[in-house]
Amino acid sequence: MLIFKIRGRDYLKSLDFGSIIIDIDTAGFITGLRVMDASEVFKLSKLALSNIKGFEFNAKVEEKVINIQVHFNAVLRNKPVITQGQDFVREALDSNIADSEVVCSVG
Repeated sequence: MLIFKIRGRDYLKSLDFGSIIIDIDTAGFITGLRVMDASEVFKLSKLALSNIKGFEFNAKVEEKVINIQVHFNAVLRNKPVITQGQDFVREALDSNIADSEVVCSVG
């Protein structure tokens, strides 16, 4: 499992989309993403995924459509060798989620 989480936010609920679970805070913003079977989703080795040194997380909700962009850098043998990105788009039609945008960058 690979987890991207914005700290310091009050958790309210999660939306489960199979291999992707999105966390929502009490203000209605997306504050986290959990990717089950991440090595299969990102097509990277578990070793590469365990050596992520920086990431960008952009989550946008418009009219109950969730668009999440994740980009990260992994280091193997002390060399930055992998830059990986992935877009996830899901509909949350039956969820009470407000239009919002969250951008987070680390490293």
